[in-house]
Amino acid sequence: MRITIPKVDPFLMWLVGCVVAASVLPARGAVLTAFDTAADGAIVLLFFLHGAKLSREAVLAGIGHWRLHLMALAFTYILFPALGLAAASLTGRIIDPSLAVGLLFLALLPSTVQSSIAYTAMAGGNVAAAVCSASLSNLLGIVLTPLLVAVFIHSGGNAGMDEWASVQKIGTQLLLPFLAGHLLRPLIGTWIDGHKKLLQPVDRSSVLLVVYSAFSAAVVNGVWQRVGLFELGVLLAASAVMLGIVIAVNGVVARAAGLKREDAIVLLFCGSKKSLVSGVPMAGALFAPAQVGMVILPLMIFHQLQLFVCAWLAGRWRRELDAAAAAAAVPLPPQDEAAMLARAGEIGLPVPEECRPGVSANLALLTRHARIALGEEGA
Repeated sequence: MRITIPKVDPFLMWLVGCVVAASVLPARGAVLTAFDTAADGAIVLLFFLHGAKLSREAVLAGIGHWRLHLMALAFTYILFPALGLAAASLTGRIIDPSLAVGLLFLALLPSTVQSSIAYTAMAGGNVAAAVCSASLSNLLGIVLTPLLVAVFIHSGGNAGMDEWASVQKIGTQLLLPFLAGHLLRPLIGTWIDGHKKLLQPVDRSSVLLVVYSAFSAAVVNGVWQRVGLFELGVLLAASAVMLGIVIAVNGVVARAAGLKREDAIVLLFCGSKKSLVSGVPMAGALFAPAQVGMVILPLMIFHQLQLFVCAWLAGRWRRELDAAAAAAAVPLPPQDEAAMLARAGEIGLPVPEECRPGVSANLALLTRHARIALGEEGA
């Protein structure tokens, strides 16, 4: 069996570069203040664009899968927090308490949006349901994550920031820009949808700005005197255990609920991931500046681990789907031909000339044509 090694996300290299730059040349004084101001502005723009990109049509297309969405939300906001509490309790005795808080914090975050949808599409899952589930998770996360942080972290004596100040910062930096962007979608939505590649760097640049400023403050406060290879190893092990448990339970729940393959894929990718793009700005709003660098370090480790694992799973399921299509690439009896072409019409898939009845209507051709239509394969 051929083993495919997932490609390293270039964004990881930028993240590592920011950490190295902050470690070697940390921003201080007025320079750090300037970076913090730029990061705050980038975060406001980021959540404004998130609101503007949230398509009501896409949400309505997948909203009918309410049972699937409830299960995904249960993984994100019930199972994960329970695992985060256990991980923080067990590791808090052997690593810096701020790192243990970071493990709990990452468990309280919403799911990713872009990668969840991308991996669902790659694996042949229900993309409309993935868009709805991931968007709903992030929309609720703007409110739920600060509440969960207040209950499980700040109320436990680990508060690094005044709670009212946190609420105000979440409201002004995250919630209001998000709502403003979504309300303006009828005016700017077409332009936003047509320039997604142009706007994509906003996501990553805002995260990089926050990471650099957060780690600069952390380095000035002696982060690398508190974090060594042992602590990094503990964080990686804890992240792997949490992710492994979630994926295993996910499979059990999907089978017990009788989910179809495409819906089970949505549950896995939307219920097992945590958002770095949302988490880093939220950490900046919910924790003191000197604590943010330590708190987001576990999230950065978990983020890359989930990308590697989910990329491997998506690639494996895509190969299985393609193999099934290839195995079915044989001429079908006339009645099966007619049923397949009728199904293609039901889902709005134009039937190419080579698939007309009596010639070679088969699953492989229809599958390839569908992938061409979706832009996943060249014509």
